[in-house]
Amino acid sequence: MTELTLINTNLRRYTFSNRKFREWVESRSAGKVLNLFAGATILDLDEVRVDTDRSMVADHYTDAFDFVKSWKGDKFDTVILDPPYSYRKSMELYNDNYTSRFKLIADNIDRIMKPEAKIISLGYHSSFMGKNRGYDLVELCVFAHGGAQHCTIGIVEQLKSIQDSKINIKKEAYKRIRGASNIK
Repeated sequence: MTELTLINTNLRRYTFSNRKFREWVESRSAGKVLNLFAGATILDLDEVRVDTDRSMVADHYTDAFDFVKSWKGDKFDTVILDPPYSYRKSMELYNDNYTSRFKLIADNIDRIMKPEAKIISLGYHSSFMGKNRGYDLVELCVFAHGGAQHCTIGIVEQLKSIQDSKINIKKEAYKRIRGASNIK
C-alpha cells in the first residue's frame, strides 16, 4: 500500500536548504546514497554527490546521465533525484547546462543500484520509474507551498527483486494482450 503524506512548507531555490524537505529525504534514505543533482546543501547521509555546477559541493562534476553510464564503483542503496523542474529552471540554475535526460537516466540507473534499492525523486510529477521498470510506489508526498506556487511532489519508489519484476511485467503484458483481469 502506498503512503500519502502532506507537508506544508515554503519553496526555496535549493530544495534541501528547507529543513522539512531535507529531513523528509534523509529519513527515507539508507545505506550508500547517490545524490545525482546535489545542489548547495550537504545531506546528513553517506552520499556521493554529482552536479554539473562547479560552484556546488560535489564529488563528481558531470552530467547526471554521463555519471550513471560511467559509474564503476559500489552499487547504491538509495538514489536521490532533485533536478531542476523545467527546461527554464535548468538553464537558469545550472549556468546554461541543459540537465534533462531523465528517460535515459531511468532506463539505465538499475545497473548502479543494489537489489531492492530506493529512488527518491522530487518535482512536479507523481511518477518517475514506474511499474514497467520494476518499481513499486512506496510513498507520495505533497509539499504544499500555498498561494499560486506549484506543489512539489516527492516520490519514494522501491526496486522489486529482479525475478519478481520480470514475472509481474510478463503478467501485466499478458493481461493487456488478453484483456484478462483475473490473472494473479
